[in-house]
Amino acid sequence: MIGKYERGDNLPSIEVIVKLAKAFDVSVDFLLGEGLNAAYDKEMVKRLDELEHLPDDEKQRIFHYMDLIIRHYKTKKTYSKK
Repeated sequence: MIGKYERGDNLPSIEVIVKLAKAFDVSVDFLLGEGLNAAYDKEMVKRLDELEHLPDDEKQRIFHYMDLIIRHYKTKKTYSKK
């Protein structure tokens, strides 16, 4: 059946899509390659999910650190072009 899905000979039902997503431990949008999380790899989605369950003060610490790294990367990228 998977081969038929891959070849486009058949389409899975919603129930099958949900079961496949659970089997591969990914979201349905990730499995379909659509939606906000589809662009992220499996490890990134897992980390985002874990981050969502942290207390707000811990999230803010992580966001602050992420902002510093992103700002540093953008600055480095900008000045390396010159």
